[in-house]
Amino acid sequence: MATIEIVPITQGHIEGFHRTLDIVARERRYLAFLEAPPLEATRAFILDIIEQGYPQFVALSAGEVVGWCDVTPKQPIYAHNGVLGMGLLPQFRRRGIGKRLIAQALGAAQAFGLQRVELTVRENNVNAIALYKKVGFEIEGVQREAILVDGVHENLILMGLLF
Repeated sequence: MATIEIVPITQGHIEGFHRTLDIVARERRYLAFLEAPPLEATRAFILDIIEQGYPQFVALSAGEVVGWCDVTPKQPIYAHNGVLGMGLLPQFRRRGIGKRLIAQALGAAQAFGLQRVELTVRENNVNAIALYKKVGFEIEGVQREAILVDGVHENLILMGLLF
């Protein structure tokens, strides 16, 4: 089993990040979109994250991006808040990599000056909910039937963590 390295994202990771994002999105079970945005839109997003110094880390296996975790600050009166997003390729789940990614991203978010990190997670994603609770997130609410994929409604769980 290859060693997994957790590193800040760089320009050189953009295509691998895009590929990983697309694979996870196409599972139709975890993300807010069903396929990755076009590569150029993803490139612009990542270059902005790098330029702003926002926390974004990638998990690398043999130099290839297999997962990510980022915390993107919100704007004006919510600027002390960040929104956490993450994903891992299926074969890299349930191995502690997600917890390592989140730990790096949360540490960087706190160092960046954020006071709160929030996320949304689908109610049936029990593994992710358990992981988020393990690192300190608490359930703050439920958006009933907020998701509709392939004709099936799903509740969205709102979670937050205060530093």
